[in-house]
Amino acid sequence: MLAHSKNKTNSASSAFSAVEIRDNHLINADLAPTEPEDRTWNVWNIASLWVGMSVCIPTYMLAASMIQSGMNWWQSLLAIFLGNAIVLVPLLVNGHAGTKYGIPFPAFARASFGIRGAHLPSILRALVACGWFGIQTWIGGLAIHEIISILWPGWQQLGGSATFMGYSLPQFLSFFIFWLMNMYFVWAGTESIKWMETFAAPFLLVMGVLLLFWAAGKVGGIGAILSKSNELVQNQSELSTSKFLLTLFIPWLTAMVGYWATLSLNIPDFTRYAKSQKDQMLGQGIGLLTAMPLFAFIGVAVTSATLILYGEAIWNPVDLLVRLSADYESPLLGLLSMFVLVIATLSTNIAANVVSPANSFSNLSPQKISFRLGGLIAGCIGIFIFPWKLLDMYQTWLITYSGLLGAAVGVIVCDYLFIRKGVLNLRDLYSENGEYTYSNGFNPAALIALGAGIVFALIGKLHPSLQFLFNGAWFSAAFVSFGVYYFLMKKKY
Repeated sequence: MLAHSKNKTNSASSAFSAVEIRDNHLINADLAPTEPEDRTWNVWNIASLWVGMSVCIPTYMLAASMIQSGMNWWQSLLAIFLGNAIVLVPLLVNGHAGTKYGIPFPAFARASFGIRGAHLPSILRALVACGWFGIQTWIGGLAIHEIISILWPGWQQLGGSATFMGYSLPQFLSFFIFWLMNMYFVWAGTESIKWMETFAAPFLLVMGVLLLFWAAGKVGGIGAILSKSNELVQNQSELSTSKFLLTLFIPWLTAMVGYWATLSLNIPDFTRYAKSQKDQMLGQGIGLLTAMPLFAFIGVAVTSATLILYGEAIWNPVDLLVRLSADYESPLLGLLSMFVLVIATLSTNIAANVVSPANSFSNLSPQKISFRLGGLIAGCIGIFIFPWKLLDMYQTWLITYSGLLGAAVGVIVCDYLFIRKGVLNLRDLYSENGEYTYSNGFNPAALIALGAGIVFALIGKLHPSLQFLFNGAWFSAAFVSFGVYYFLMKKKY
């Protein structure tokens, strides 16, 4: 289906000269196709990227939400695995374009949406990333706060009893310190991000497995843990298979797909640096289908162990690590625990929530906004959305919003896979008067299909009998936008 060679200007080495980059307002050095010598990411680098993004607090606690809604441990893990397997399809398709042409997501989106219309999916994706960036930075800041408090007890007394929005000066200073750590990697560029992910991946997996072994050793093995896990299930009731699927499994499967819906759009931002299609495909498959289910399982198993050890389920790993530090009276354990949390949050935040908005904001005005400046803009938005206020509602609006982005995935995958058949005119992606100019820079078919997919999913909120459309928002939006776009483009061409 996908063409691999012998197409018009199919290689990034089709060379945009320095003069072309300087004089063309649709391109800059960061948005230009990646040159062959800069494609240094191998299978392990791509897999590490996904391990670094998957091993984080939200993943650890993800199965908890499913179990508390009424699913057992293996049903929860099945939903997580299937969700990742489903979203892997658009990840591989869109990742193929990034590797083949060396282009970032904003440039890739021009093929389907037009050179100006591409701003719509690009900015929609960027805004979700800014929301997640703020939340993850606040979480990382809380870990920094704990680390400094252990090393310097007087830290918590800074600013006295004064608070702002319910939080003290040391907490906001810790948030700013962690924010600066994220901005360092933005300033240092993509090679520093590759280094961070490659370093973090084995470290985080080893720490997660050690925590699992600790839990198993304390309570008598994995079997004892899993038998106790049934007590974690809340709201357990006898449901028919159809009702279970419609009211529990499919909504959570959609949420799981929505979890990575944003990355399924902008994955070319990373695969443009892959050495080959084999590297990006194997790397994504290995990283996504193993790390996330494993870490979610660790979350369920360790939490089940806490039910045996403490008589209560401690789902939040931060709370558990603080408890362990107190039990063993070990400040060193507390420091190590918070350090692990910082690394986990940093590796997730940089890759998942900084690179995409940096490229998207750069795409708004390539001659004025570089990747670095775009990343700083995203970082500033992450502050001014007051993430400490979003913590109670982020699962509602961010995951729902991400699910609706299935409409954009449907358009882009349909265009690349079935309309273009993997063949893009590279130079026209950066041309005002080329194949992707469409109507004044906008492709009406893409806009209509995007709107149709979103509206179709939202219809599910109009009546209880149609709720399944919204519960499966990513699927309903993606399928409708895919079909509408295919019909309109085939009719036109």
